[in-house]
Amino acid sequence: MKFEDLGLIEPILKALRDKDYVKPTKIQEKAIPLVLNRKDVMGCAQTGTGKTAAFAIPIIQLIQKIEMRKPSKGYAPIRSLIVTPTRELAIQIDENIAAYSKHTDIRHTVIFGGVKQHSQVQKLKRGVHILTATPGRLLDLVSQGIISLDKVKLFVLDEADRMLDMGFIHDVKRIIKMLPKERQSLFFSATMPDSIVSLANSMLVNPTKIEVAPVSSAAETVQQFVYYTNKSSKRSLLLNILKNPEMDQVLVFCRTKHGSDKITKFLKQKDISAAAIHGDKAQNQRQKSLKNFKDGRIRVLVATDIAARGIDIDKLGFVINFEIPNESETYVHRIGRSGRAGESGVAISISEPEENAYIRAIEVLIKKKLQVVKDHPFPQTDKPMTAAEKKEANKEKQRRKQEFFANRKKNKKRQGR
Repeated sequence: MKFEDLGLIEPILKALRDKDYVKPTKIQEKAIPLVLNRKDVMGCAQTGTGKTAAFAIPIIQLIQKIEMRKPSKGYAPIRSLIVTPTRELAIQIDENIAAYSKHTDIRHTVIFGGVKQHSQVQKLKRGVHILTATPGRLLDLVSQGIISLDKVKLFVLDEADRMLDMGFIHDVKRIIKMLPKERQSLFFSATMPDSIVSLANSMLVNPTKIEVAPVSSAAETVQQFVYYTNKSSKRSLLLNILKNPEMDQVLVFCRTKHGSDKITKFLKQKDISAAAIHGDKAQNQRQKSLKNFKDGRIRVLVATDIAARGIDIDKLGFVINFEIPNESETYVHRIGRSGRAGESGVAISISEPEENAYIRAIEVLIKKKLQVVKDHPFPQTDKPMTAAEKKEANKEKQRRKQEFFANRKKNKKRQGR
């Protein structure tokens, strides 16, 4: 099947040709006709499957047809609202909308917190058809009377599972209550636990369910390797791996903000261009680091899991798990940054003894054994940790505990707003 077979209008097809899109992905093939037929959709799809285009393309077409019948004179009302959990993902969605709608009359913008609202407000005052937003900034501008949602015809809740993980459930419910009851709703999530299904049922009417590449499966185009080593040798092993000249663009995952900063500092000391991206970084810092990474000015981007949502880089070849996630689903999300849209990729995990159980859990989830790399200079041993290593491990546990409670406090404060 080609995009021409999906009933898309010529301005959109022209934009897709500009991006060298020829064949739709599975979720695009399934979702686009349903959205064009004004059906509510509940989609379960892992990262890298082309989910954004699956809802953005038909939304642009539906709104374009509305504008052709009743063109907006001057101010354009918000016809579609897309809500997503992170700034990076919101920006990424808006960039895609810009690409797909460039030959149409559609106006669009993105709003998010962490920056001053003036420039965002100015764009909103000129009128937009499609608004992509993070929950906090959206509710702030609604409360100020700057945004009205009473003309919304199409509502999208994207990355719903991450939305709940980040404590946005009450914000999302407030937003849904503000929307017109007569609307089309689209709901996308990488996982579908009971809490997500319950939320979907509260906002959708007789939805059509789509499931593509469930979270338990990793992209077949990604080669997956594991290096077993000791905690004290992790950084040395990382350096050894990065000696490979083919690894010119590498995304490294750490569990914590503190750990991301430490690894970044270490790599810079070894003359490897690197930057960290996490929630404590200012928005302009995060965007600068991401742009530099995409443009090849930074070789290694070190990220936490939440910050990495929305990192969408064509042909990213390498992902390294410097720290193994204790949730197996997170591993699938991480390596999904590579091997996108059928491209090949390599995922490398560096496991210390305390993380070996996480590797086994990952293998159970994905129903596949990771390929063990034994020929390296820092093999894992059974020797007990030294006093210094124990001290460092205890300090790291304490830091994680403090970060956990700090994040929980932030989420409670946000929910109680």
